[in-house]
Formats: sequence, structure tokens, C-alpha cells
Amino acid sequence: MNIAFIAHDQKKDNIVQFVTAYEEVLKEHTLYSTGTTGTRIMESTSLKVNRFQSGPLGGDQQIGAKIAENEMDCVIFFKDPLTAQPHEPDISALIRLCDVYSIPLATNMATAEILLRGLERGDFQWREVVKEQRKEEGK
Repeated sequence: MNIAFIAHDQKKDNIVQFVTAYEEVLKEHTLYSTGTTGTRIMESTSLKVNRFQSGPLGGDQQIGAKIAENEMDCVIFFKDPLTAQPHEPDISALIRLCDVYSIPLATNMATAEILLRGLERGDFQWREVVKEQRKEEGK
């Protein structure tokens, strides 16, 4: 599975702790992230992370493009709901794309844990069916 990680500045420590706790599960998957978040994850774990630009410089949009191309299976985005973000329209667009393409999205640690527990159990196999269907449709 292709999994994207994004975290606002005030949530970067939380996402690093979370990924560290689930490193054994995540090492079996292809990981992506926005710039600084990916760097922090790689510095704290043995995981390889494919990094995009930082969020405000287009990283959210790059992940959104992967979603639109059916190349992302799950997004874990630790948002800071108490701080205004200058690139809020990009964040809204990313969340909208997850809804449009039925991509599981966690915006907090509690939901992220449920998603990774499901991933660990094999509950995401339906994504392979969706990918195959979209290939057959030429999308």
C-alpha cells in the first residue's frame, strides 16, 4: 500500500511518535510525505520515505495528484485545528480528493491508529480491487 504522511508544525512530534510506534507495520509499505515531515520520520526511524515539497510549497497538492491518479491508498494527516494555515485551500482540496476517490484519511492520532490496525489485519485489500478496476477503465 502507498501511505502518505502530513503533519502541521505543531503536530510533527506526534506523527514521528506515531510512526515510530507502528514502524514494524509500516516497513512493509511504500511511504510518502511532505518535506519536513518525511525528514523527521526518516531521522527517527529506519523507514524510507519518498518526500514531496513541504505543504505550503505544494506538497499537499503533489499528494493530491497521487490520489487523483489512484496511486495513494491511505493518508494520515495530523492537522493542527487551533492554528490558521496560510495554505488552507490546498488542505481543503486534499481532503476533498480523499472523499472523491474514497481514500481513507485520518486527521488525528486516534483515527490513524484505527487505520493502521486495519492495515495490519489486511482490511485494505479492497484497494487492490479498486486499482484494478480503474486500470481496466483506463483511468
